[in-house]
Amino acid sequence: MTVRRDAGIYGYERALRRAGLEPIAGVDEAGRGACAGPLVAGAVILPPGKAGIVPGLADSKLLTEAARERVYAQVVRRALAWSVVVIDNEECDRLGMHVANLEALRRAVARLGTRPSYVLTDGFPVDGLGVPGLAVWKGDRVAACIAAASVIAKVTRDRLMVGLHDEWPDYDFRTHKGYITADHEAALAQHGPCPLHRMRFVNVRRAAGLEPVPGAEVASLGSTPDSTTEEDR
Repeated sequence: MTVRRDAGIYGYERALRRAGLEPIAGVDEAGRGACAGPLVAGAVILPPGKAGIVPGLADSKLLTEAARERVYAQVVRRALAWSVVVIDNEECDRLGMHVANLEALRRAVARLGTRPSYVLTDGFPVDGLGVPGLAVWKGDRVAACIAAASVIAKVTRDRLMVGLHDEWPDYDFRTHKGYITADHEAALAQHGPCPLHRMRFVNVRRAAGLEPVPGAEVASLGSTPDSTTEEDR
């Protein structure tokens, strides 16, 4: 299977359909690089043809909040099937972020109402999906079903974090969504971690007066909800 560089965001799905592989699911997560709040994974199967062309679809991190909401509504309306999975911060701590990420992606695919014949993942392969798959470098920018999944995951997570702001207003979760910013770091230093923080992260443990644990996660200052970081991949 060959996908031309100029094939556009729907090129992977068209090539797979020509090879007789359909339906095709894309899966992606949001919140891996955050040090507070849940990890959220989305999975989407878009229909072939014009019905599967989502106006404004792009990598969720490249869209404004308003644009993401519009695309989210279109994906939900057009998708043959979609699902979303939320893994809370305590399970992230128990599993570690990489294992939690893989588990979230597997669960999202498993919850699809339509079983895919092929799965596209963003950046790295995911085993245990039950069907063949392909890891696509920067997949949320070049494959429509992954981009759609990234929008589903990010909008869901952002809504959750905004809702949690009223419960924990000292941390301003509605602004940074649990990612590390200067203001979030200052709030951690002043108030210490709250029950939403991930205790495997070095900066959270430091704020709690605890020593780092082996394999502790590192959150980068300046890693905002709308930027691509190593933890987000």
